[in-house]
Amino acid sequence: MKLPVKTLDDKKAGDIEVADEVFGTDPRRDIIARVVNWQLAKRRAGTHKTKTVSDVSGSNAKPFRQKGTGRSRQGNARAVGLRGGGTIHAPVNRSHEHALPKKVRKLGMRCALSAKQADGKLIVLDKAESEGKTKDLIAQFDKLGWASVLIIDGPELNDAFARAARNIPNVDVLPQQGANVYDILRRDTLVLTKDAVQHLEARLK
Repeated sequence: MKLPVKTLDDKKAGDIEVADEVFGTDPRRDIIARVVNWQLAKRRAGTHKTKTVSDVSGSNAKPFRQKGTGRSRQGNARAVGLRGGGTIHAPVNRSHEHALPKKVRKLGMRCALSAKQADGKLIVLDKAESEGKTKDLIAQFDKLGWASVLIIDGPELNDAFARAARNIPNVDVLPQQGANVYDILRRDTLVLTKDAVQHLEARLK
């Protein structure tokens, strides 16, 4: 399929041929959900911790005799049934990361790109270059109607452009190797440079 190419000045810069297998697949919500859950699980710190019986400080001595008190039997003062005792089945430090096949991850990226293209929210940009002025870049984005946007460039970002975009709210700039499903979905508009399109096609075919 062919997509129009724009410049930052909102002018047309020709067309580009993109691969249907990357930008024209049927977006599967289940695959996208699996990939997003996999990404977010990797980010979790997993540092939640509650003291179990072995972690609570206290006597190991039997708090009262076994029979004749009318109370349930207890082996020590740290038992889970007593005030100040440990917690049973408590959360402990662990990693929430889980495996996801590479084929599913690739399919998730293709689905995310195709979903943006199907919604008319995928824009191909000629070049992501700037003189480094945030004020000028905000004016260009306002003219283009980009309020919430992810811009993906080729392997090397333009330093001036990335620096100018850094302080603009709801604007993210990533190199193509950092492109991921979660960041694509969390912004309303997806902008790819021509270099990014070529590299993503090579990576996802």
